[in-house]
Amino acid sequence: MTFRRNYNRMMERAMNTMTVNGKEVPFNGNETILTALKREGIKIPTLCHIEGLPPTGACRICVVEDAKTGVLIPSCSFPATDKMSILTHSPKVIKARKTIVELLLANHPDDCLYCDRNLNCALQTLAEEHGVRQRRISAEKIKQFVDNSSPSIMRDPEKCILCGKCVRTCEEIQGVSALDFSGRGSKSRISTAFNVSLNLSTCVACGQCVNACPTGALVERSSIREVVNALQDPEKTVVIQHAPAVSVSLAEELGLEPGTDIMGIMTSALKQIGFNYVFDTSFSADLTIMEEATELVHRITEKGALPMITSCSPAWIKFAETFYPELLPNVSSCKSPQQMLGSMIKNYWAPKMNIPSEKIFSVSVMPCTAKKFEIEREEMVSKGISDIDAVLTTRELAKLIRMYSIDIRKAGSAECDLPFGERSSAGKLFGASGGVMEAAIRTAYWMITGHELTNLVISELRDKENYREITVDINGLKVKAAVVSGLGNARIVLDKMMKKECDLHFLEIMSCPGGCINGGGQPRAIDKEAVKKRLASLYSIDSTAEIRVSHKNSSVMDLYEKFLGKPGSHKAHELLHTTYQKRTDLI
Repeated sequence: MTFRRNYNRMMERAMNTMTVNGKEVPFNGNETILTALKREGIKIPTLCHIEGLPPTGACRICVVEDAKTGVLIPSCSFPATDKMSILTHSPKVIKARKTIVELLLANHPDDCLYCDRNLNCALQTLAEEHGVRQRRISAEKIKQFVDNSSPSIMRDPEKCILCGKCVRTCEEIQGVSALDFSGRGSKSRISTAFNVSLNLSTCVACGQCVNACPTGALVERSSIREVVNALQDPEKTVVIQHAPAVSVSLAEELGLEPGTDIMGIMTSALKQIGFNYVFDTSFSADLTIMEEATELVHRITEKGALPMITSCSPAWIKFAETFYPELLPNVSSCKSPQQMLGSMIKNYWAPKMNIPSEKIFSVSVMPCTAKKFEIEREEMVSKGISDIDAVLTTRELAKLIRMYSIDIRKAGSAECDLPFGERSSAGKLFGASGGVMEAAIRTAYWMITGHELTNLVISELRDKENYREITVDINGLKVKAAVVSGLGNARIVLDKMMKKECDLHFLEIMSCPGGCINGGGQPRAIDKEAVKKRLASLYSIDSTAEIRVSHKNSSVMDLYEKFLGKPGSHKAHELLHTTYQKRTDLI
């Protein structure tokens, strides 16, 4: 009987159909019209819709017409019902959508040529698609000031269309709630608490709001000008490093297939632009693993604060400092790979090359907007000299390549410069959620046992879920580890820690859902398949690499032998480790 009931329910769901533009379209019983249409490849424009979150129906650009009643209904929030008949592009629908676009443009700045989102703006695209060629609706524009107080994110309220995607992303996905709606009617706006500037809010600079914003209301704070100025300064030696996730993400911004690894092409392009040396941050990811695994083993054997939490993600660090300062003793003292390499460039490589540290301009290319905040932390400055001088996002690097008119199809290939050009694939895995944990376990196992793991691929850490656990048996010691991505998901684990309900030894937290491959500075991937292809590319690199563990990176081991001493040494702590600070809710 149970089988029969389940079969009947399945058949009932399978029999649900609606008529779309005269054609029958099947749907599941709990689907919205928009979801069913997208699955059938029928394009419906949206502005406020966020895949995976409950619909709001705020913007109404997704309206379709009920063919029986002539009523316009929002497809994102209206459930599909059996035997309904809709029109997706009737004259009434097209007119309504065009009017919505015109109303939004009535209070929108006319500075598209100067906007960071020019040619990559949802509102601009909708205006093009709906044939908006003149201003039919006039309105007195509301003057608002640009907020450029944050080192990571710039906010231009005049370009805001009140879709609410930044608010929902910040609150419902990231659990930060730095932005919200305020005011009513024509005075509605999106602002921080008490309307303070962004740098005084609870914003952690993760940049997920930037990726969600359909217009130029939220963009990263650009460092292109200062990098170009440094490149043109004959007194400067300009070096650049690129993060593990960048080489598998940059292709999208340059018109290539998503997930294509263009490491050699990117390195060649950077040298053609004029960077004197190109280094790979995956090298310092290996360095991070040596320090982090040493710290983990010490905490477990000496009964230190557990679980130890990774410290690679600067947005997570600021999140902890703001919302969970009681847990700061649990956070690894290791600097992020970006900062470790910045420190090594100026404290080890520069003297070796007979270049004064103040003559070096050190740039990093990161998938993360929070890295711009990280380089300005006072802990990352020694004797007035910053570890890193400027951060470019993946998107900014693409702009720089186009600015120098480099054809990547003809750029050729080049190798990164030594000694910071050698890496293991474990370091490359830092670009994916679970990658830091997998790399750390590979080396921690070797440190304790003197042997390599039988299977270096820890498949339990490569699951698609935002949270996953694993227990590793190391010489009888059951090490329990977990991985979580997205700060909203991290809150769940951290709340358990606060209640002493967590029995983990090691916890990896990545601020952005999915990790750095989906960072706030990455190509804005409306198609989530692109993000999956970036991830698959990183795993492919690992599967074919000759060196797959950090402790076999000969350049890293040479650095310890000639300069640092050993992992966890006094000099290593002086240059590669840091401290954290409790922050008030508004700082």
